[in-house]
Amino acid sequence: MDALKSRIDHIEQEIIAACERSGRQRSDVTVIAVTKQVSAERAKEVIADGIVHLGENRAEGLLGKRQAITDHVIWHFIGNVQSRKVKDFITEIDYLHSLDRLGLAKEIQKRADHPVDCFVQVNVSGEESKSGLTPDEVGTFLEDLAVYDKIRVVGLMTMAPFTEDTNFIRQVFRSLRELRDEMAAKQLGHAPCQLLSMGMSNDYTIAIEEGATHVRIGTALVGTESEG
Repeated sequence: MDALKSRIDHIEQEIIAACERSGRQRSDVTVIAVTKQVSAERAKEVIADGIVHLGENRAEGLLGKRQAITDHVIWHFIGNVQSRKVKDFITEIDYLHSLDRLGLAKEIQKRADHPVDCFVQVNVSGEESKSGLTPDEVGTFLEDLAVYDKIRVVGLMTMAPFTEDTNFIRQVFRSLRELRDEMAAKQLGHAPCQLLSMGMSNDYTIAIEEGATHVRIGTALVGTESEG
């Protein structure tokens, strides 16, 4: 078994176990392979192993892979977005995981040629180094998005702090789930807000236990270019 297949199998077993611990179905969780640090060739190997959701955090990386890969792929843009860069990639993606301001929403509305499924980014932990709305800002933000028909808010996204305090990580994810439930209860037509994008290579099992529907896994899945 090659190294990539071994990593994918290991992650799959971890996901199944996390779902079992939390009483969830495996089908509830979508794995996004974050391919930003590997080549298009490695991304093609990931696709061949059955993962069709790919995540990139820079327009150049996404467009380069999109051009090189002819397979069916569901493209996720997972990085912070400069408004001036929106025109470069917005027509090429299926999901945006980092909607966090009205200026960005206006640019998407102007540039997109189809409604884009968006996750609103929330800075649950309150770290100054992280982008995103505060939890208290999310409700008003969702209501303000009603005028943009090129934006459909499918859920919320957050990043947990890099810490060994798993209880704190769990609380961050739980808080986002509770906020998602609160937003979904509003039953906004443009913002069904059913999904949760949270969890990365170091904390995806905790995220799944707390309700993640989309986990963004980079090195733990795709490895590095120096390894198989």
